[in-house]
Amino acid sequence: MTAIDIDNIRKTFGNVTAVDIPELKIEKGDLVGLVGNNGAGKTTFLRLLLDLSRPDEGAATLHGVNPRLSEEWKAWTGAFIDDGFLIDFLSPKEYFDFIARIDGIPVGELSERIEQLHGLTGDELLSTPTLIRNLSAGNRQKVGIAAALINHPQIVILDEPFNFLDPSSQEALKRLLTDYNRTTGATIIVSSHNLQLVTDISTRLLVMDHGSIVKDIINDSPSAAEEIREYFAG
Repeated sequence: MTAIDIDNIRKTFGNVTAVDIPELKIEKGDLVGLVGNNGAGKTTFLRLLLDLSRPDEGAATLHGVNPRLSEEWKAWTGAFIDDGFLIDFLSPKEYFDFIARIDGIPVGELSERIEQLHGLTGDELLSTPTLIRNLSAGNRQKVGIAAALINHPQIVILDEPFNFLDPSSQEALKRLLTDYNRTTGATIIVSSHNLQLVTDISTRLLVMDHGSIVKDIINDSPSAAEEIREYFAG
């Protein structure tokens, strides 16, 4: 089953083509690593998927729903692109409570779901009265990722989620994403500059360059990671 379907999507900024993808299908259960150099178009592509930016041409659909035409997709999509997704005058607990109320998650069930994210968030982050705006960049990142997963989404989209995380938190996030993908069958897209972290967790690797997908590799052998490294070395 196709989870995300791209049909001739194109986005330009002046004379610069940020995204130009004639066709792309991401299947249900894919854990996709999206890699590319600065300016490759990764973030713009993810913003197009989430209707945060409008394409000049074409369309993207999430489980058959065009985000431009319906709000239905929001019920089963979780995403964190940047700090703009956060309500920074709340504490982490207040923010999670807010997300739960929007998604209709009962209080008792919210506690269970947060416990499932404990490996990433830890006790201190959940109990601190500190406002999100006053947290470290790494802890803000953790709050955003956790909030994206609280509603048990079928599609997860994360832009540079390993940024600002210390090595222990990076390993915790790797385990969290791979376990979530395996146990729920969710489709996950992770954009990252860190080739090693992405190849460690992904089942499929997409290389983006100048707005286009230039490589689409099934990550089922060491040769896949080597092909990616050789591409960027060249």
